[in-house]
Amino acid sequence: MIALSNPSNMKTVRFLFLALLAGVCLFSCKAPVQKVDKYAIDCSQIRGFNYTPATVKDPRHHVDTWVAYDPAEAEFNLDLAKGLNLNMARVFVPYQCYTELGDELAPRLQDFAHKLNERGMGFVPVVGSGRWMRDTTLLYQAEEWVDFLVNTLKDEPNLMMWDLMNEPDLAMWMKDLNFENCKMLYKLFKEKDPDTPLTIGMEKVSCTIEMADYADILQFHNYSETREMVRDTIAKAQAFAKSVGKQIFNGEMGCIARANPYDVTLEEHMKAGMGWTIWELMIVREGWGTVHGVFYEDGTVRDPAIPAAIMGYFRNRENPMPYLPDREDKIASVLTRTEQWKKDGSKDFETGIHIAEVGANMLESAMLAPMFDAPLAQVNAIRKSQDLNALKALIDKQYNLLKPYKKQQ
Repeated sequence: MIALSNPSNMKTVRFLFLALLAGVCLFSCKAPVQKVDKYAIDCSQIRGFNYTPATVKDPRHHVDTWVAYDPAEAEFNLDLAKGLNLNMARVFVPYQCYTELGDELAPRLQDFAHKLNERGMGFVPVVGSGRWMRDTTLLYQAEEWVDFLVNTLKDEPNLMMWDLMNEPDLAMWMKDLNFENCKMLYKLFKEKDPDTPLTIGMEKVSCTIEMADYADILQFHNYSETREMVRDTIAKAQAFAKSVGKQIFNGEMGCIARANPYDVTLEEHMKAGMGWTIWELMIVREGWGTVHGVFYEDGTVRDPAIPAAIMGYFRNRENPMPYLPDREDKIASVLTRTEQWKKDGSKDFETGIHIAEVGANMLESAMLAPMFDAPLAQVNAIRKSQDLNALKALIDKQYNLLKPYKKQQ
């Protein structure tokens, strides 16, 4: 079994197959690469991400990932992932991409695989389903689809596994039909690419167990709403995987809207030695961006606690040192200056915007205000608009937020 570097180690050793390459330089050398046993990877070392470019349009975002594929955007985004020592990308490749692009899809998939490879990352395509599920006369399309995918990617050294379908157990009324699709795809991939393991992105551990015979590497998703539930789900998954002698990893986790904070669930998965894959790397503004994602399209982050947790650094929630933001009378100073500015008639915009920026810095640095509407962002918007009435309202708001934290003399 391959052992990767500890996630806390800052060395950029991320590619899951590296230990099996016997000194062959996989990323920069053109010499033939030794055949590797992909079934021998250590899934506990997976540090993955689901990927959709931030610029695609909902509801076609999985299709447009490839129809509107931009190599430069992919390169920029994958450099962000590399900076977090991530080592695997799980990416949806819907059959509809093939119906729209035909053979033009192949070089796009290969380019993405190469970019991942250059950064030491594995590639896990989620191949999904098609109209053949409801019309058996179209079953030939499934085989054509598998043929195309295998011929396109089987020789990519970082093709880690084929993910047959995403959450076929999500809609229980579709479960039986979806499971039959998984079984059919399992058979096709086994015939055409027996060297690459197969997995199924199950939402529920119970269904991971039910379909375990049709997955070489087991997978479950974990959006549990409490730490105890996260731990319990992991424990059940690990116990079953051990009982059948198979590898297992988490293929999705982290959601603002499901009481599943990234830093909390990442910490629990790391403690348990469970490989993980966050949903998702990018903040997709017209997709899942309101509740998922680490990076905006320009490389900035919404919540610094997420990349910190990915790197293994977690917020102290047990015995944190309390802040004393007015230790040097800075809050008192802001309050006094605010009172003087108002006494002078609240007409000097430059003085007022300076006070507002200082107040915003105090609120942000001591975490005294919610960052989803960052105080400095409010200041910058008013500086741009030169709206004096908005400035007055903001300074009043900051005054009321800061006043309780003025130290007692």
